[in-house]
Amino acid sequence: MSTTLIRGGTVVSSTGSSLQDVLVDGERIVALLAPGTSVLGDVAAGAAQVIDATGKYVIPGGIDAHTHMELPFGGTFASDTFETGSRAAAWGGTTTIVDFAVQTYGQSVQDQLAVWHEKAAGNCAVDYAFHQIIGDVNDESLKAMDELIGEGVTSFKLFMAYPGVFLSSDGQIVRAMQTAAGNGGLIMMHAENGSAIDVLVQQALARGETDPYYHGVTRPWQTEQEATHRAVMLADITGAPLYVVHVSAKQALARIAEARNAGMNVFGETCPQYLYLSLEEQLGAPGFEGAKWVCSTPLRSRAEGHQDELWKYIRTGDVTTVSTDHCPFCMKDQKELGIGDFSKIPNGIGSVEHRMDLLFQGVKDGKISLEKWVDVCCTTPARMFGLYGPKGVIAPGADADIVVYDPNGHTSISVDTHHMNMDYSAWEGYEIDGHVDVVLSRGTVIKDESGYVGTKGHGRFVKRALSQNLL
Repeated sequence: MSTTLIRGGTVVSSTGSSLQDVLVDGERIVALLAPGTSVLGDVAAGAAQVIDATGKYVIPGGIDAHTHMELPFGGTFASDTFETGSRAAAWGGTTTIVDFAVQTYGQSVQDQLAVWHEKAAGNCAVDYAFHQIIGDVNDESLKAMDELIGEGVTSFKLFMAYPGVFLSSDGQIVRAMQTAAGNGGLIMMHAENGSAIDVLVQQALARGETDPYYHGVTRPWQTEQEATHRAVMLADITGAPLYVVHVSAKQALARIAEARNAGMNVFGETCPQYLYLSLEEQLGAPGFEGAKWVCSTPLRSRAEGHQDELWKYIRTGDVTTVSTDHCPFCMKDQKELGIGDFSKIPNGIGSVEHRMDLLFQGVKDGKISLEKWVDVCCTTPARMFGLYGPKGVIAPGADADIVVYDPNGHTSISVDTHHMNMDYSAWEGYEIDGHVDVVLSRGTVIKDESGYVGTKGHGRFVKRALSQNLL
């Protein structure tokens, strides 16, 4: 096995940072060495590869715990395949993605998980794992939840939105939560009151309010707060741990914080779009341009202060992780399906390549600490989703998933330079005061200063344990 020495850098963890050199042997980290250690000269002389990280941060590879590669939605499919999406992740310093296998009405959970394995196998640039969407809660799918635990799929997503497609009744949610409480699985919840939203959507369209802006108006924060509260109460009844995905409304996060303060196993996820983008500026762009930013939950009003509150909840720990909900669609022939009817615009934003950079800009802007950056992007996602130990940490015995990040570098985001399979960028013109220089996945350099140097199929499926982040 070949050895790699990363020397001169500052190793950053979720709890602190210090100057250390990192020794990699094959696929694993074998030692952390203080600068000037007497054996370092011999180690460097014997290393097959030495990476100079002087003046740079050395962090665990990012874990994006919420992606949707090749997702079918609204008569089309997410534009990133596992090949293109995982390669873009590598460019941005993410070395593990957790994607969603989809089961809906009339389908077998096990058969659908097999479909997702087939999509991903041999195609990924980085390691990958799966959550399971349970869109049809019945006796067979509840039995499958127990079976999937043994297959390393230990989290199950339910929907309170999308009637007729994914929405589960409260009774179905209770049954799935009872199953998770028994088998140790984690319930993930899309928390929006879909029935109320459907009424508001039809009323808006009847008034001729068809522009993308009304996607946000018809999904008001009250529908997110109400559903979040209901999910918390059902979790309290059943004793199931609850992870609320893509939270965008400050009121919904306040409810999550209240539950956490009461000692409940309730966790909140947010995404970069909710930290930076807004209803007024993006969804309200002239003409059909706002379609670029149609996603659910929707972007929220900056005037109401949602963005600042979400940054606050990251600092307090009530936002447990920051993922992307990466679900990209091109404008041409995809987002354009909703011209004249915002309800037909495929929901999703592409960000898997930019998450680490966008959150690092929060460090530069004084919104979060360096350690919190690593915590919400790398370490806590690993603990939350049963990956910690091999993933999410730089320590002897861990997988050598490592990012060398230059805090004095610069990254310009544009459709002209990104690597996601999209014909526009939701982040066009964003300038980042930092740069991903080198990315290692299990000891192999897959991105360096020359660009992507990885290979299709390098990424492996990772069986996940139960959550290591419960109270």
